[in-house]
Amino acid sequence: MSEIDLSSVQVNNTADARGSACPGPLLEAKKSIGKVKVGEVLEIYSNDSGTRTDIPAWANKVGHEYMGLLSMDGYDKHFVRRKK
Repeated sequence: MSEIDLSSVQVNNTADARGSACPGPLLEAKKSIGKVKVGEVLEIYSNDSGTRTDIPAWANKVGHEYMGLLSMDGYDKHFVRRKK
């Protein structure tokens, strides 16, 4: 599998969960994944450190592709491709 340049990924929807503590960002991701079509990408903004493990685990569990994260100034951008 080749390395993906996340800074150039086309994002189809964004869930902004900055300022929300666990499980808020995960709940936002679950709610927002339905707003993108299969094959499209959801971007989740979070400044909760638990999201770094929660979002990949959730995506794997439900069958979506966790593409990775970009660390920004004070928050992370997580990228999930909807697979079903």
